[in-house]
Amino acid sequence: MDGTPFKSKIKAKANELGFFYCGFSKAEFLEEEAPKLDHWLNQNYHGKMSYMANHFDLRLDPRKLVPGAKSVISLLFNYSTESQQADKSAPKISKYAYGEDYHYIIKERLFELFDFTKELIGEIDGRVFVDSAPVMDKAWAKRSGLGWIGKNTNLIHPKEGSFFFIAEMIIDVDFEPDGPIKDYCGTCTKCIDECPTDAIVEPYKIDGSKCISYLTIELKDEILPSEFKGKMDNWAFGCDVCQDVCPWNKFSKPSNESRLVNPKLLDLSKKDWEDLSKDFYDELFKRSAVKRTKYSGLKRNIEFIEPKIKF
Repeated sequence: MDGTPFKSKIKAKANELGFFYCGFSKAEFLEEEAPKLDHWLNQNYHGKMSYMANHFDLRLDPRKLVPGAKSVISLLFNYSTESQQADKSAPKISKYAYGEDYHYIIKERLFELFDFTKELIGEIDGRVFVDSAPVMDKAWAKRSGLGWIGKNTNLIHPKEGSFFFIAEMIIDVDFEPDGPIKDYCGTCTKCIDECPTDAIVEPYKIDGSKCISYLTIELKDEILPSEFKGKMDNWAFGCDVCQDVCPWNKFSKPSNESRLVNPKLLDLSKKDWEDLSKDFYDELFKRSAVKRTKYSGLKRNIEFIEPKIKF
């Protein structure tokens, strides 16, 4: 069936639920992305993220992930904030992890949007995703007209910058696609020039194994590679440099989702980090994305960037 007549109502409901943009694209094979992903993997730019090499076909064709899929509905959820860590000398945490884990916040709203769509259209089949399956979310958001993929490989929206999460509903209903928009990066190379570890090896291509976010979150080795000593820019979890320097983020506006900021985290001093115990870690990061790196990983990161800190 053609769900196009219902698009405006779905977008309005998405906005009501806190998603500030919603776009539609046709569920099909990602022909343009296939050779790029293959090359990226062959260059070992995924480092020790072995899962990136798994389910290659599923990543490139949502119809294999969700049988019968006809449309991908992409959604953006703002996490931009004016809040900052009080102690400028303290180990730095990426903005997206200032508060409660976004998976909790977004997933419940995705299910509500899915239920609304089902009530609106009738019996439909599909799944919702937020970093929970091999879905190339930036590629689908680009196809849905929600921005372009910048030279730092992040999705950039011309009115909102790039401080947002991307989520999807993949369903068995046809919708008229919203279509892609133009790339507005132009001649700017600020993200490339300012990357502390030179992870952006060329425009639109990132060596994930050099990215500070990879090193502090995804890499599970007991010791971080010595080649990055002195290059971590004091980041203990994630990194925002390539977004902070992006001119398009001057258009980003603070999110009104209070659950995304935990004042207790932002108030931690360098000394607090130095004295961080396992019990306090468990309490502070109970429902936080920081749990991904675990206490031992956070300890490793902080000791790497701050050799004098002992736990």
